Amino acid sequence: MDGAARAPQLPDTQPPGGNAMADTHSQPSETDPGELGVRITLLNAALATKVVCVRRYTRHALLAGGACHEAMKAAFGLHARDEQDHALRLVERIQQLGGRPDFNLGGLMSSGDTQDNEGRTLVELLRENLEAERVAIASYRDLIPYFAERDPTTRRLLEELLDEEEAHANALHALLKP
Repeated sequence: MDGAARAPQLPDTQPPGGNAMADTHSQPSETDPGELGVRITLLNAALATKVVCVRRYTRHALLAGGACHEAMKAAFGLHARDEQDHALRLVERIQQLGGRPDFNLGGLMSSGDTQDNEGRTLVELLRENLEAERVAIASYRDLIPYFAERDPTTRRLLEELLDEEEAHANALHALLKP
């Protein structure tokens, strides 16, 4: 998945003894440091993917030069700003939960995120961005049920971000159509 950030991994919520149905909808206390730590870790992983997305879209906007590519340059720039807004909203939520935003990207950046993309076609750049949007969509779809009962505020934030990522994916898909 060249250039696409990897989705954060959900913790194993299965209790000891293997009863997967046991109390998956309980609402732990906001002061439960273990549960709160898991929430913050998951949100920091989502934040890291947003930082990678901002970087990728910005790089692609800068590479999409030439008069015939001005529309692509503008689209990539707009998506970069949207992804930056998503990152800021995640930072705000992490801070509301008492956590510290972690901008360490760890292993999230693939070789495609660090390579110079000059010489690549716009179609290749569009496909890379579409794949990254699909990863983000899958990630949010995985995270939303985890937060559903545990943290409705975060769930709503993730649902809003999911809607925006789906709009990005639809726009990129439309640009790829002949």
